[in-house]
Amino acid sequence: MNIFVGSLPFSIEEADLRESFEAYGAVDSVKIITDKFTGRSKGFGFVEMPNDAEAQKAIDELNGAVVSGRAIVVNKSEPKPEGERRSFNNNRGGDSRGGYGNNRGGNDRGGNRGGY
Repeated sequence: MNIFVGSLPFSIEEADLRESFEAYGAVDSVKIITDKFTGRSKGFGFVEMPNDAEAQKAIDELNGAVVSGRAIVVNKSEPKPEGERRSFNNNRGGDSRGGYGNNRGGNDRGGNRGGY
């Protein structure tokens, strides 16, 4: 099971997170998400546990637990459907009106009404 862990203290290391979850069973992998430019933690990560029952017990007991003064959020990670991934070009729909030029709306400030 893939587990989302949020509201992590920025100081926590992957080894610390692994240790917390290993108290409930085997851990396949731990990944704290970091900013690609600064390398600083973004405050969330993922833990993979092979046994669903152990993973669920970890979720139940660690969700809301206080780690270094912060109450962490722990729940099952659901994969995003492929169609919902964001791209940098998602604002370019079929109805692209542009921002300048032939504005035939009522925004003319001069005496020209309608622009014809």
